[in-house]
Amino acid sequence: MTKLFTLTAVALIASASATFAGEVAKGEKDFRKCKSCHMIADGDNVIVKGGKTGPNLFGVIGRTAGSVDGFRYGDSIVAAGEAGLVWTEELLVEYAADPKAFLSKQLGDAAKSKMTFKLKDASDIAAYLASISG
Repeated sequence: MTKLFTLTAVALIASASATFAGEVAKGEKDFRKCKSCHMIADGDNVIVKGGKTGPNLFGVIGRTAGSVDGFRYGDSIVAAGEAGLVWTEELLVEYAADPKAFLSKQLGDAAKSKMTFKLKDASDIAAYLASISG
């Protein structure tokens, strides 16, 4: 019985890993929607060459919102970061669905967002960003 449980657990873990890898691969492809405004670069190592309208997304998962040095964020995202907002995959997905509504919810009042693009489901992109962020 213990062997069966162990084999089942191993199979489930392998299956979950394969699913996650699929999401990462899809997220890498889906990031094309984002690169018109965002780049992904670790110092001089440019992973995805993109625009500079939005902040560099390298290391975004685990980073305090509105905190990339030298980037001019809107007041609401800076205020959310100062209030303790740290990006997780789940929060990034929620933000991408409706940035203005997300920030209003975080701040408890009306908020503005410079990001006007909305994604119905950014979970694959968030998984991709998490996979390359250090």
